[in-house]
Amino acid sequence: MTKNLLTSAVFAGLAAGLIAAALQFVFVIPALLEGELYETGARVHFGTDGIPESDRGAPGLGGEWARHSMTVAFNVITYTGYGLLLAAMISFAALKGIATTPKQGLIWGICGFVAVQLAPAIGLPPELPGTPAAEIGPRQFWWIMTILSTAIGLALIAFGKRFVPLAGVIAILIPQLMGAPHLDTYFGVAPPELSAEFVTLSLGTAAAGWATLGFFVAYFLAKA
Repeated sequence: MTKNLLTSAVFAGLAAGLIAAALQFVFVIPALLEGELYETGARVHFGTDGIPESDRGAPGLGGEWARHSMTVAFNVITYTGYGLLLAAMISFAALKGIATTPKQGLIWGICGFVAVQLAPAIGLPPELPGTPAAEIGPRQFWWIMTILSTAIGLALIAFGKRFVPLAGVIAILIPQLMGAPHLDTYFGVAPPELSAEFVTLSLGTAAAGWATLGFFVAYFLAKA
């Protein structure tokens, strides 16, 4: 059984990681590279050089192939790790008599996205380079707490009976009501429109990656 879990996670992580990386190259990385131009001062929001920001054009991927290769490797490794967790949970559900088809695996993947990406992003959205933020320690603590609390809450909603799902809703809300640590003011160097676009593209790419992961984990487990 352990071999089946590992094999399913590796194949699913490879597929999801490659798809997520491809989407990042098309959508996310150009926005990230443009944010780096503002961080370094190569571009200035509300600049005084007379050139409208809309005429500057977003930077291409360029020739940083070593960096882009690391992006692909990071995605594959990360989604493989997430795939192992999903495979373990789906297999545990199967022991309880809850079978999971590949289509139902999509739901598992989306729930993983909600717990690991979407819920933390409500308080701590993805940030462009050069964006000031609160101290890393409190942010990491809130981020980890939010993931665990949301994952537990989703499990209680999905598998709980009677009033147990209500406890799941409360578990999801607790970190959001506590609030993530933030600075008292805003003074980022990038345009807010670019930051909003980066957040949207990052979360959309992550959602696609997680949905793909859930589908392939369930698919490979069924074939094992």
